[in-house]
Amino acid sequence: MRSTTMLPRSVRFISAALGAALLAWHAHAAPAIVLASTTSVEDSGLLGRILPLFTRATGIEVRVVAQGTGQALKTARRGDADLVLVHDPEAEQKFISEGYGVDRRQIAWNDFVIVGPDNDLARIKGGHDAVAAFKAISAAKAPFVSRDDNSGTNALELRLWKSTGIDPKEGAGNWYRDIGGGMGQALNAASAMPAYTFSERGTWLSFANKGPLVIAVEGDPKLINRYDVIQLNPEKHGKEKLEEARRLADWSPEGQQAIGGYEIHGEQLFHPSAAAAK
Repeated sequence: MRSTTMLPRSVRFISAALGAALLAWHAHAAPAIVLASTTSVEDSGLLGRILPLFTRATGIEVRVVAQGTGQALKTARRGDADLVLVHDPEAEQKFISEGYGVDRRQIAWNDFVIVGPDNDLARIKGGHDAVAAFKAISAAKAPFVSRDDNSGTNALELRLWKSTGIDPKEGAGNWYRDIGGGMGQALNAASAMPAYTFSERGTWLSFANKGPLVIAVEGDPKLINRYDVIQLNPEKHGKEKLEEARRLADWSPEGQQAIGGYEIHGEQLFHPSAAAAK
């Protein structure tokens, strides 16, 4: 192997210059943060639309880890995220009470819907009462797809089933199908069966493979869906990316305008609702 000391002086100079340039590039490379996010804001296309605008405005890159809310919070507990964007108030409060999160604030809202086959075996189409609809689905033994992924959507679905007094797991493998997947996977499964499922509206509107599925139930106040961003406690997670994460959490009014301006086929998917930290 030839020693670098035997190389011509000009080659050694160029190599040293290139090395110095690479070190300078790494030192000044755009900072990057990891956002642990619920799947719905990713599957709906919202993050893909608005995060490039944030990067262009600030120079801060955002790497998204899209998971169900429960998994996203676990990722943050491990220290593998710099900021959290989720939609399960009960799980969020537990995360904050354990000392992992601070400065929670609502940034957007939309709602959930129950979708199902147009032939409507459970006869719920046009309704506005989610609990009554779940009772009818159970009574009809109509196929129903559950995400079963510890997500915010799945958590609300299970709370609604609890309100019916029915344990849907008794129908598991028969009419009640646990898939252990994200919102897009649940909609694809429901379209293929076909079956009813519980969906966040933004992902439903952006979902291309609707097949025989239509909205069956909407407009129930219990179906309001709030999205919160939570900054992480620097005492547990360190302060290395604290400022960059704070800038994304505080991104307003431009961020709020970007959220409100995101539409598919002329329909607004999310409503901006930035609020003070709590």
